[in-house]
Amino acid sequence: MKSEKKSLAVYLLLVFVLSWAFMFLVIYPTAERAPAAYRSLASVCMFFPTACMLLTRLLTKEGFGDLLLKPRFRGHIRHYLLAYFGPGALILLGAALYFLLFPHRLDWSAPLFRQSMAQAGIDYEAQAVPAHMLLLLQAAQAWLLGGLVNLIYALGEEWGWRGYMMPKLLQLTRPVPAVLLGGVIWGLWHAPLIALGHNYGTGYPGWPWAGIGAMCLLCVGMGAFFTYLTERTGSCIPAALAHGAVNAISSVAIYLTADGGNPFVGPAPTGIIGGLPLLLAGLLALFWLARRPAKTEEA
Repeated sequence: MKSEKKSLAVYLLLVFVLSWAFMFLVIYPTAERAPAAYRSLASVCMFFPTACMLLTRLLTKEGFGDLLLKPRFRGHIRHYLLAYFGPGALILLGAALYFLLFPHRLDWSAPLFRQSMAQAGIDYEAQAVPAHMLLLLQAAQAWLLGGLVNLIYALGEEWGWRGYMMPKLLQLTRPVPAVLLGGVIWGLWHAPLIALGHNYGTGYPGWPWAGIGAMCLLCVGMGAFFTYLTERTGSCIPAALAHGAVNAISSVAIYLTADGGNPFVGPAPTGIIGGLPLLLAGLLALFWLARRPAKTEEA
């Protein structure tokens, strides 16, 4: 157990120091000079959890056994289907719930989508179908292909978080505190980007702490779901597929609003209503994990 604690401590130190150094020293100056460009750099951060995992294994001489990287399709097709299609279904369900509760927020003319098309140099008037139909087609494409298209980037995080950090936490403590702690760690890792305006914007009451807290809650829910997928399959690839699917479809519904909605409410999954189905799925996953015996070892 001492070796597990040491390895985990080294990993967390590396992933926070190196990731935050990149965020503060590279992303922050870029955001100040070119606000639209920093989001591209933010995607680079997704590779730090895996890079730090590999570096930790080298520094601690832990080796490279049990990497949780084999696909393990046999007997787990249903879990892969859940990972691939489940997040999109849950996020769309959350958006539908938001618009059901706030119908005045729904704008089928998709003004933000038309604006994004204009910024991309696409002539909306030349399109043969209405904006909302184009958006629905994009949502379908994101749902069907997003997990695969975003797999490499998502694996950059999940091989570190679910493939290394969570197995350590599950060996050191019971499943429920392990998942809660893991989710908070994952959420806090995003803190510099949240303070910069990623996901929640800036200037809201309680900025940036309210946004960081909301991200921690979202990461606890998603982390429980992703950990469930990893534990059931013995591979972090389903978690990466699910993570990629979330990233692909999470912003689609905001284009059906005039102002993007409220990031703390919905329709995006960062909001408590938009993200409610995803959080409930995480809660169910947590119940399943809690029924499993903790992977503890004698000190």
